[in-house]
Parts: sequence; structure tokens; C-alpha cells
Amino acid sequence: MAETKVANDVKEYADGWINERKGTDVPTFLKFAYIVIAAGVIGYLFLYINGDVSNSGRGELVRQFDQATQYSPAFMYLVIAMVAIFAIIVVAFAFRKFHEDGEK
Repeated sequence: MAETKVANDVKEYADGWINERKGTDVPTFLKFAYIVIAAGVIGYLFLYINGDVSNSGRGELVRQFDQATQYSPAFMYLVIAMVAIFAIIVVAFAFRKFHEDGEK
């Protein structure tokens, strides 16, 4: 009898590969990990917007590649803006009030 109660309190996703107790929320450290990861990605994109041109071994090759392919800063800023918008949506989704499936 105790097994049926436990089975009812567990939700399965992906054909049983992921199990979760009903009523659980995303852990707080994971919510803040979204912010840290998004900031790292945006910082990386700003830092290497032209490629690794300051590298002593391949920097000259990267500069030549940038010249040959007609580097577009506007496109890179558009990509960074899209990443920032996506990060804002993910963080807002993670920090919103938790509710169980079917509840509003």
C-alpha cells in the first residue's frame, strides 16, 4: 500500500529516464547557475567578437580570415542581443512562481 502512494507522487519523463517528485521546484543553485552561464556566454562573445586575434600562434591567421570573409560587427552584436534576450527569458522562466502541471 505504501508503494502505490509513492508511485503516485513521482512523475516520469522520457519513458522513465527522469523521475521527479510532484511539487518539487528547480533548486536555487541551478536558478543562479543560469545567470552565471548566460553572463559567461555573453562575456565570451564580447571578448572574442573578432576571434582570437591576440594569440601569438594563430592571431595573424585569424586576422587574415576576418579580412577575407568580410567580418560584420553588426551581425555579431545581433547574435549577442539574441543570446541576451534568450538568457532573460530563461532566467525569468526559472524564477517565476512554481505551479504543478494543470494548475494556474
